[in-house]
Amino acid sequence: MFPFLDEKTWKLLYAEGKSFQKAIGILKSFLRRWGLMFRLKKADYVFVHREVAHIGPPIFEWVMAKVLRIKYIYDFDDATWLPNYSQTNARFNRLKAYWKVKYCIKWAHQVTAGNDYLANYAKKYNQNVEVIPTTIDLKNHHTEKTNQNRKPLIIGWTGSHTTMRYLDFIVPIMERLEKKFEFEFHVISNESPKYKLKSLRFIKWNKSSEIRDLARLHIGIMPLEEDIWSKGKCGFKALQYMALEIPTVASPVGVNSTIITDKESGFLCTTPEEWEKILAQLLENQSLREFTGKKGFKTIKERYSVEANWRKYLGLFKHSI
Repeated sequence: MFPFLDEKTWKLLYAEGKSFQKAIGILKSFLRRWGLMFRLKKADYVFVHREVAHIGPPIFEWVMAKVLRIKYIYDFDDATWLPNYSQTNARFNRLKAYWKVKYCIKWAHQVTAGNDYLANYAKKYNQNVEVIPTTIDLKNHHTEKTNQNRKPLIIGWTGSHTTMRYLDFIVPIMERLEKKFEFEFHVISNESPKYKLKSLRFIKWNKSSEIRDLARLHIGIMPLEEDIWSKGKCGFKALQYMALEIPTVASPVGVNSTIITDKESGFLCTTPEEWEKILAQLLENQSLREFTGKKGFKTIKERYSVEANWRKYLGLFKHSI
């Protein structure tokens, strides 16, 4: 694996200011990418997730496809052609070059998309498209399980600060639940939320403790708005919760309705009344939490695990050699 940004630059990226350090880190990233180009000729295939470089035009993809004549597999799991950025780096938004996505797809030998909505977009530019859902590693990564006997009860959400706006909908519901139940509301993210809730606990996202922090949750939530950006989402939050046997409550938006069988492997809620009712039932009923969690895990194992999808990925590489 060859990530574009090193860990130091990645941590700087969403910090206020520090423009000079960010610029130096990104410049070094581009230099490493050019160095990598000279090594790619020896590769049997190249797998590109989302983009070769975080900013700028698709120069490296063009070099691979048109100059080096390398067949690359292009994989994406978000509507990356749509603008989506943090206010911290808003003034550099145009550098993202969202328009490049269609060319990355067009020049690819093979395209893999995380859901049908993304695949339909990709087929406008490339007919060699396959849908492969976001895959969960149950043997090496998502290896823990939630403990429904542990107290206090915890409702939780995980995600980046750019998607935290979806929690605006849930705040009034949490305020009402706080009056009836004792629980904590954990937000696991790279930035602290601004909400005024007595149950709120901010957990700084950390790669080394990510699964342990998630496994403390008794209920996982994934509220979304019905918009074109959400249609491109591949349900990673829901998949993570379910892999840890955490009962999941989500909006029936995009692929969520495919992942979750309502009232069996999770719950799909639209109105504030539905959200409040289901969350209250889960807070009250440990047996319901345990039953739903196990059904969710079964879904992951059978449809979204590495074991369930490895042949699809292997097939991609065989076709590209």
